[in-house]
Amino acid sequence: MSTHDRGAKTVAERVEEVASPILWALGLELVEVEWIGQGPRSTVRIVIDKPAGVTIADCERAHRAVGPALDVADVVAHAYTLEVSSPGLDRPFKRLQDYQRAMGKEVSLKLRSPLNGRWRLVGLLEEVGEQEICVAVADGKKGLAGKPSERQLVRLSRESIAEAKLVVKI
Repeated sequence: MSTHDRGAKTVAERVEEVASPILWALGLELVEVEWIGQGPRSTVRIVIDKPAGVTIADCERAHRAVGPALDVADVVAHAYTLEVSSPGLDRPFKRLQDYQRAMGKEVSLKLRSPLNGRWRLVGLLEEVGEQEICVAVADGKKGLAGKPSERQLVRLSRESIAEAKLVVKI
């Protein structure tokens, strides 16, 4: 039996089943599970988040709670390394919750096909729905004192977006 396919589920799917309720009980959200490598040099990477942001202490608590549970559930049949981390500010959005968390913030969108000749849009995320979002994008025209003028509302289906992430300003 392969460690990547015990039954019909991958290791990442099995890790998610075990880890999700534990993390939820700790007030954390499971963002992603990655299975990297093979054999005893494999790594299970769990990415967690919470509305106020993840601290090192959150990662430590999650590691202490999830590690033994994965061992008891025998998710991986050999030695492996467990890593728990935060998603990072500039990670691409993967789920509806990622979009919802970015409401009112500036986002960068890479489109699957051009919109009015543009492959990338940057603007304020105004609305988030199951199927579409609305972004207020600067129209590119210069107004008084050389400042950008009005913002134009652009409604996009989430399927039309190849990649979305927060604009991080340092």
